[in-house]
Amino acid sequence: MSIKDLVTKTRTFRRFDEEFLIEHKTLEGLINLARLSASGANRQPLKFLICNKNIQCEKVFPTLSWAGYLTEWPGPGKGERPSAYIIILGDKTITDSFGIDHGIAAQSIMLGATEAGLGGCMISSVKKEELAEQLGIPDRFEILLVLALGKPVEKVVIEQIKEGDVRYWRDTSRTHHVPKRSLDELILKL
Repeated sequence: MSIKDLVTKTRTFRRFDEEFLIEHKTLEGLINLARLSASGANRQPLKFLICNKNIQCEKVFPTLSWAGYLTEWPGPGKGERPSAYIIILGDKTITDSFGIDHGIAAQSIMLGATEAGLGGCMISSVKKEELAEQLGIPDRFEILLVLALGKPVEKVVIEQIKEGDVRYWRDTSRTHHVPKRSLDELILKL
């Protein structure tokens, strides 16, 4: 698969086959991709918490907000929830500024997930104090992102932006539509 194909297929999925279990070893492999990725000043301040057991996932799920543009949708229902999460943490004993490291790490993980036949959603809208308490995350770690992972059960399509509207939406068949700006709009010609 070319890098363009891999990037194009790496979409944000919010509905999964909850019964599809992701092995701990697979999640470790995804984290290894993040480990090998760039890090500002090579500090490598990120730590990763794997949650792939039902009891863990049940603690994570209620701390997350899903799909801000889909105001009528509270998030995936039972049976369509992620079967695993990777929580990206910043280790404050290494630095108190994590820059864009967690974005780089998250994209590396998501590309690897796509290659493995999985999908996911990067979530920054997290009730961080509640999640830290639920999972016993020590204060030395800052919760930066939660990656929800699973076997996607929805179709996501890319389309051109119409009338400047960037909001994603779902049609009556529950296909998720993601508007993207054109390449001409992105590249400045000064």
